[in-house]
Amino acid sequence: MKEPAVSADPTQVLAFDTNCHLFDGCGFDTVAPGLHSFMFEPLMGDADGNAFYFNKPMLLALLGSIIVVGVFWAAFRKPTVVPGKLQMVVEAGYDFVRRGIVYETIGKKEGEKYVPLAVSLFFFIWMMNVWSIVPVAAFPVTSIIAYPLVLALIVYVLWVSLTFKRHGFVGAFKNFSGYDKSLGAVLPLSMTIELASNLLVRPFTHAVRLFANMFAGHTLLLLFTIASWYMLNGIGIAYSAVSFVMVIVMTAFELFIQAVQAYVFVLLTCTFIQGALAEHH
Repeated sequence: MKEPAVSADPTQVLAFDTNCHLFDGCGFDTVAPGLHSFMFEPLMGDADGNAFYFNKPMLLALLGSIIVVGVFWAAFRKPTVVPGKLQMVVEAGYDFVRRGIVYETIGKKEGEKYVPLAVSLFFFIWMMNVWSIVPVAAFPVTSIIAYPLVLALIVYVLWVSLTFKRHGFVGAFKNFSGYDKSLGAVLPLSMTIELASNLLVRPFTHAVRLFANMFAGHTLLLLFTIASWYMLNGIGIAYSAVSFVMVIVMTAFELFIQAVQAYVFVLLTCTFIQGALAEHH
């Protein structure tokens, strides 16, 4: 389970040192998870950015994309009126996103054209999260801020462009600024806050919400997993057993959080789109 991390210390390993245990004279602080647990040596290329760079999170993102596309292709390449097991499961997932998120947020008439985007985002994010509990992979891709940031940027560009397309420049400005002349003297302050909130804070929080939850969840899983191994020595075995129980509990909890975070990201995406399409009052 040793995997080199990007560090100034070439002997440092990702996650933990397998020779370190409680009562062996080495401290847990030398093997505990930290930022190095989210940094990987390139599988191909140069870590300094002087050549093509490809690391484990990139590989997992690529494999996850292939898996999602492959599952949908296998389910719908020859659809039948009476669906088989795979088609039935995938249809249920597709219908959940379409009816439970898109239709409920945007409406059937306006929302139908955005169903492919919502479904793609939901299953891609879910797959990227699920890698966290897959043996060998054991890493949620969305715990690297770049991935949720790019997804949030895609949504942001769509939202802003839709707003300008639907309302024109003046209408879009009112939409973003929350223009309401009844506010009187506080209107300039209110508009400034709304503009900053909508155009700067909103896309940032959209990305960070997903990133922070997966980063924290993976850190906790690492902490209890490493602690289970670290305390597996002498009387520490009793403590190790408790820590291992927490690994199981946290893994089950992560399964729930992984789906919830994909749901929340897509729900917010649909909320932004609905706001872009709605008439400003």
